[in-house]
Amino acid sequence: MVTYHKTTDTFTAGTMTLSQKYYTSDKVFEQEKERIFNTYWTCAGHQSRIPNPGDYFLFNLLGESLIILRDKDNQIRAFYNVCRHRGTRICEAAEGKFSNSIQCSYHAWTYGLDGKLIGAPFMKEVEGFRWEDYPLRAAPVEIWEGFIFVHIGLNEPEPFAETYAPLIGRLSQWNMGELKSHQRISYDLKSNWKYVIQNFNECYHCPTIHPLLNKYANYTSAENDLVEGPFLGGFLSITSGGSMTVTGRTCALPLGELDENESQRGYYYSILSNLLLNIHPDYVMFHLVFPESPGRSTVVSEWLFHPEAAKQPDYRPQEAVDFWHETNLQDWHVCELGQQGVESKAYTPGWYTPRESLLAAFDEHYLKVMGN
Repeated sequence: MVTYHKTTDTFTAGTMTLSQKYYTSDKVFEQEKERIFNTYWTCAGHQSRIPNPGDYFLFNLLGESLIILRDKDNQIRAFYNVCRHRGTRICEAAEGKFSNSIQCSYHAWTYGLDGKLIGAPFMKEVEGFRWEDYPLRAAPVEIWEGFIFVHIGLNEPEPFAETYAPLIGRLSQWNMGELKSHQRISYDLKSNWKYVIQNFNECYHCPTIHPLLNKYANYTSAENDLVEGPFLGGFLSITSGGSMTVTGRTCALPLGELDENESQRGYYYSILSNLLLNIHPDYVMFHLVFPESPGRSTVVSEWLFHPEAAKQPDYRPQEAVDFWHETNLQDWHVCELGQQGVESKAYTPGWYTPRESLLAAFDEHYLKVMGN
C-alpha cells in the first residue's frame, strides 16, 4: 500500500496574488491555451463512462471536439471529431454507442472503431487514393487510476509516465480505476478557471463559506503532501468519524483496504491541467475544469462509488451528491465574486496567508510555465 508522506510547505511571507491581467486579458488567455492546455495532458473523464465496446462521449476543449470511445478490443481511444473528407463534424450527440463503425452523416465516409477508413463512396474509382492515408486523426491517450487523459497539442507530448511520475502508484489504495460513475453535474461559472483551482487548494475560507463542510472537517488539520509543481494537495481530518456527506456518516462501501488514517480523512489534489480530486473513504468526487474565456469557465463534477456499492442496503449516494452540490455552489459563488473584484480598477495583488501556501505554489508554477 502506498503510504502518505508529509511534505513541508515552502511558503514565503509576503507572497502576493497574481496581477489583474492573468484573470482578465484575452492575450494571456491565448497564451494559456498554448502553454498549458496544448502542452499538459488533460483529463477527459473516467473510464466507467464508456464501459462497453462502442460506447463513446464527446470531449470539448477550447474549440476542439474529440470522440472518446472504447473499441472492440476494449482499448480507449480518442479521435478528433472531424471527417477526413471535407472536415465535417461527425458526432453531435454528447454521448452514445456506435455499433461497429463511425459514419459521417454528410457523405457517408465511414471509419472503424480503430479509426481506419473503411467506407468512402466512389473513392475506389479514384486513381492514387490511398485509404490507409485517411484514418480519423487520433489524439494521444493515457489512463491513470481509471482517468482518461488526452493531449490536444500539435507537438509530441512528454511521456505521461515521466510528467506524472509523482502520481504513479500514489493513490492506488482507493482502487479508483474500478469505481463506477453515479452522477455528473455541469456548472457554468462567470469566473476565470484559475480561481476554481486556487479556491480548491485552500480551506482558509471553509469556516465562513462552508458551514456544512466545516461541521464535518477540521480545516486546521490540513496537511499537504504535494506542495510544488503541477500537482498539489493533501488531506483534512473527517471529524464525524464517517465521511463528507450531509449526515456525516458513510454512504457506501469503502473504496479499498484503507488504513486507520485513510479511513478518517478526505484527500484533495489538483492535477494540471484540469483535474481536481476529492477522495473519501466511501466515494470519489472529481471536478473537470474547462476554460471558456478569461472570465468564464465550465466545471463538470462527477461522483464515483465502489462497483458493488449499489447492491448494498445502506447505499445512500445522494448524501454525498447533496453535500458537494451545496458546497460547490458556495465555491462557485465566491469564485464569481473574486472575478468581479479582480476586474475592478481598484484591484491590486494582496498577501497570501500561510493557510494559502498551495495557492502561492500554484502561482509560482503557473508563472514559470507562462514564461513570466
